[in-house]
Amino acid sequence: MKRILIFLTLLASSALIAQGEYCWPGFRGAPQLHGASNANLPARPQLLWTFQAEDGIKASPVACQGILVVGSTDGCLYAIDSNGKERWTLQTENAIEAPALVFEETVFVGNMDGTLFALNLFTGRELWRYQTDNQIMGAPNWWKKGEESRVVVGSYDYALHCVDAKTGGLKWKYESDNYVNGAAAITGDDAVFGGCDGFLHIVDIQSGKLKKKVDVATYIAGSAALEGGQAYVGDYDGRLSCIRLEEGTLAWRFEDPQYHLPFIASPAVYGDKAVIGSRDKNIYCIDTQTGKLLWRHRSGGRVDASAVIAGGKVITANMRGDVQLLRLKDGAVLWSYETGVPISATPACVDGRFFIAAEDGAIYCFGQVK
Repeated sequence: MKRILIFLTLLASSALIAQGEYCWPGFRGAPQLHGASNANLPARPQLLWTFQAEDGIKASPVACQGILVVGSTDGCLYAIDSNGKERWTLQTENAIEAPALVFEETVFVGNMDGTLFALNLFTGRELWRYQTDNQIMGAPNWWKKGEESRVVVGSYDYALHCVDAKTGGLKWKYESDNYVNGAAAITGDDAVFGGCDGFLHIVDIQSGKLKKKVDVATYIAGSAALEGGQAYVGDYDGRLSCIRLEEGTLAWRFEDPQYHLPFIASPAVYGDKAVIGSRDKNIYCIDTQTGKLLWRHRSGGRVDASAVIAGGKVITANMRGDVQLLRLKDGAVLWSYETGVPISATPACVDGRFFIAAEDGAIYCFGQVK
């Protein structure tokens, strides 16, 4: 009975925190980085439009208030309207491989020379910029309490930076022991991130002080997903770990006995299921309470793009260029589309549509003609 009650509580919380269907403001849809959306996707999506950037795209797109925002490897940030037309662009001085963040009508994005930009969502006008000491590969994330709002972002200068969202002024800088490649997930007053030092760091957002530090792996390239008081994080050794945040202890760890290739992608978590793709070409679905394998789908290509869960379906993409919808229940393929170009960026899911960015600079919008 206790186990049933715990499950029902977690399922209810999932329904409450899954990202709203009309906005996908950040890398994994919400500050907790759980990669889940309330949007209902059509059973047989159609290609509605494509947009061609000037260079390749590795950054994951984000979409809010009818505007899709994504950076390219030539340093250009694109804002695209709901019809696939360019709204504005901003040329920065270096490549953009990190996903952007849309928060309160402002776009925040970092580039490979370590600059974090704040721009007006509707015009692209620069509001401020903040300089870290090395490249930014992970997405910014946001925290707000009362009238105060902050943005946190990791850098290859080993630090997690926290700045005032309105002014770009530094609030604090927390030093880890190696590169910070992924994004920090946020729950309450905690910023949770894995680093190339192999630790999961839990940092107080108000003070910048370390709360807990959990030894997870040799190298964590992706981001943690938070749900139900637990963090789910993949590592370079091919393991998916579930960490109890309050205790800072390991709840369980999954590892495929046949394959031991890295998890570069971040997990998507909803209810009793965690879904993550691997460089071993598999998509795994794991029971969030036990760590047991529920199903495994052989995608046909290396999977660096993080999966998205939406309306009982899983959106996946691989480095062969295949986009697939899987049934969350059992991993069955419901629909597929071949781009023929590697895809490493996470999909964005908004209002019954989802957006895929490929490494040749093409952006695809899938949905249903209304």
